[in-house]
Amino acid sequence: LEKRYDEVYEFCKKHKTRIHYVVYGILITAYLAVVIAACTLNFQRALPLFVITVLAIFFICWDFFIAKYEDRIAAFFSPGDRYLKKQWFWLKWVLCAALIIMIICWLIFDTTKRGSRQLISFGGLVMYVILMLIFSKYPTQVAWRPVFSGIGMQFILGILILRTKVGFDVLNWLGIQIQTFLEYSDAGAKFVFGDKYTDHFFAFKVLPIVVFFSTVMSMLYHIGFMQWLVGKVGWIMHVFMGTTPVESLVAAGNIFVGQTESPLLVRPYLPYITKSELHAVMTAGFSTIAGSVLGAYISFGVSSSHLLTASVMSAPASLAVSKLFWPETEKPLVTLRSGIQMAKSESKNLLEAASQGASTSIGLVANIAVSVISFLALLSFLDSALSWVGNLFDYPQLTFENICAYVFMPFSFMMGVDWEDSFIVGGLLGYKTFFNEFLAYERLSKLIQNREKGGSMYINGVKQYMTVRSEVIATYALCGFANFGSLGLVIGGLTSIAPSKKKEIADGAFRAMIAGTVACFMTACVAGMLTVPSLEVPCHILLGNSSNFTDFPANSTELVECCQQLFT
Repeated sequence: LEKRYDEVYEFCKKHKTRIHYVVYGILITAYLAVVIAACTLNFQRALPLFVITVLAIFFICWDFFIAKYEDRIAAFFSPGDRYLKKQWFWLKWVLCAALIIMIICWLIFDTTKRGSRQLISFGGLVMYVILMLIFSKYPTQVAWRPVFSGIGMQFILGILILRTKVGFDVLNWLGIQIQTFLEYSDAGAKFVFGDKYTDHFFAFKVLPIVVFFSTVMSMLYHIGFMQWLVGKVGWIMHVFMGTTPVESLVAAGNIFVGQTESPLLVRPYLPYITKSELHAVMTAGFSTIAGSVLGAYISFGVSSSHLLTASVMSAPASLAVSKLFWPETEKPLVTLRSGIQMAKSESKNLLEAASQGASTSIGLVANIAVSVISFLALLSFLDSALSWVGNLFDYPQLTFENICAYVFMPFSFMMGVDWEDSFIVGGLLGYKTFFNEFLAYERLSKLIQNREKGGSMYINGVKQYMTVRSEVIATYALCGFANFGSLGLVIGGLTSIAPSKKKEIADGAFRAMIAGTVACFMTACVAGMLTVPSLEVPCHILLGNSSNFTDFPANSTELVECCQQLFT
């Protein structure tokens, strides 16, 4: 028996690769049979599975051909590449002129159709670019390709998602699936905290979502899916924007993971990056949010589709602003030719990866909880102290939010927020900058709930909710980690990863935070230009008024949309 066992073992060892191929072949065949059967029974129901399968087959084939025939493909396109480099001097001016003409024509037609509010957002975008150029570290050495291509990528993503029905429907479907997926965390929360866990909404409903999402991300990281996805997105930004591989990968990683986790993808290369690259790495962290807290903001009631769009659009914006605010003056040492490789998971198996993800989230959950407790307590004290000071001058309404609102009011208006709402959005931006985005989104969710409930817009002269357009722009503007609390987190986190860059990290962190804030503002400007206004008045109020002929809505399409929503 032992002899037979050894023979079988040696045979399996000798033909290990072939056996793997046979097993994979059987599993893939079985999976395709399931997909075909599902599509045959009900294609509409199986459409998501069909699309995922087609995309998986496409990318597997793509990776296979690139790995096997990369040199041949490069040789095939090399004559065209040489010709473009030779003619690039005059060609770039032609492309710039064509782009400017297209933007002007688009603005004219869009303004004619939808009104002039989009022009304010466009003016805000131009204003932020000019401000970044004025206060740039080296204004005369700015490379404009990353700047214009980054803003161009924002526009392309925005048009695909916000203006095309297919793009909007796909992202809306994805947002619904993510919301459904996150609700599975309720099972664990209910078991641990009891049936009445929702009575303590933030502690027992929101924070378990962070734990659950962190666990899932750790598992995806272990199987290599996250590295593959980040690599693809990073490659697209590297090709289109001309940024270096390190900053492109970190910017892509920040769409999915946090500002201290994303640099770990390129940890071995951090000691060799330039000051401009380091600034780009930090800016990317400040201008985006982590996937784990994204779920928490969705649970507040903020639109999942807009949060997802903001996360994706802010990645190219961060590189564009970073390269404008701190242009590259050194020669990057890490290039594609040096064979850049992303760090792999240290877990031995999938269960260990899940366990590590859950354990890692303990620090994040604790940090969120204590930050919210301390900041709300501090805010309450500040408001009380400011109210006392204001009372001395017969102005007891003086609060921290009011001060921030006046400071950030011009910036929020230039993003395209209605003038009546810019005071409220300015206060939200103050909360986000001086405290954290958790407080800002929690406040925004209350404003959204007030609008959905209806009722008086003003109570004692204080506005109770904003228009839908202002809510959307605020959602994009707040979608980033750029605040003073995160400043210490980034300095500490990056210094522990790359101790040799300690001085450069400390010197550039504050500039990176400003750049990250402006990147979020620019994303909000693009959203303001492309957002199609929806119903501003809650349906139940509009339908209630429709019975009174003297107050009948001027635009009958609003009434039709309300009836469709009610029917759905």
